[in-house]
Amino acid sequence: MTQTGSAADTPKPANPTNTANATEPLATGAPATRRAARAATTGAVRKVTPVRDAPLPGGRRAAQAAAAREAAAAKTSSSARKRRFLAPVVLTVAAGMFGTVAVAPAFAATQPTATTAADAQRQARATQSQELSVSDAVALADTSRDSYGATSTASLEAEKAQKAAAEAAKAAAAQQASTEAARAATAEQYSSYSGPSAADYVATSTAADTPFSLPAVVATAKQYIGTPYVFGGADPSGFDCSGYIMFVYAQYGINLAHSVPLQDQAGTTIPESQAQPGDVVIFNDGSHDGFYMGNGMIMDAPKPGGSVSIRQIWTSDYHIVRFGV
Repeated sequence: MTQTGSAADTPKPANPTNTANATEPLATGAPATRRAARAATTGAVRKVTPVRDAPLPGGRRAAQAAAAREAAAAKTSSSARKRRFLAPVVLTVAAGMFGTVAVAPAFAATQPTATTAADAQRQARATQSQELSVSDAVALADTSRDSYGATSTASLEAEKAQKAAAEAAKAAAAQQASTEAARAATAEQYSSYSGPSAADYVATSTAADTPFSLPAVVATAKQYIGTPYVFGGADPSGFDCSGYIMFVYAQYGINLAHSVPLQDQAGTTIPESQAQPGDVVIFNDGSHDGFYMGNGMIMDAPKPGGSVSIRQIWTSDYHIVRFGV
């Protein structure tokens, strides 16, 4: 068989990876590959999507983009808040610094003027002042002028005290007179006694010669048990408390006043541990007295409606007085 062509005239097989060969037949009329045949038959070429352009599974790319936008918005908002906060702070600090710098020179400028004015005022007061010395005796002395007089405070107080004392003495005298009148009227109303009085006993020599002893005093005082209480009474027709003491002791030549406080002053106060029947119980407030009978007992003329009797002492507010020693 004789070859009629060279190697260069022999057609080359098509490259299966060449897209141009796959899409159209060779111009030389060489047979097409199976891929080119399918493409020519269907008229479509499969599009290959690059891997880098494919979306992330599950929408992750969209989520990341949203997160990035939110972060940027938050950063912008934070920066805006800081700017809004720092603006007034900066203005305040600047104003304070300006005020501090401005006040010091102003104060320094006015200080010498104020000091000078204060010194001038003090000097004026010192120049115009006067010293005045007044004796303390002036306040105590009475003064008079043009027939008018002024009394010192001390004189007024002394005059007031004297007037008060005079009024008190006058009231006491009136009260004493009233009491004596009431006693006399009561004694006259109830008196049926015609024997000697306490004054008569003291005045007679027989009374002065009567031997004195506390047991004798008790025996005499017991003779009048049952005598009614009479205000102002001082004899066996009726006794009050001090009249009873006065009448009994008068029979032994001991002269006592018709008064509890005066009888207390006339006696000698002794401890209760040394007291004996016949001594006198004096209430500390001067309201009552009676004969001490031992063992906390008293024999006395008690009160209106009562009579001389022996009874328990009902208080501890008393002391013991002894006569005839």
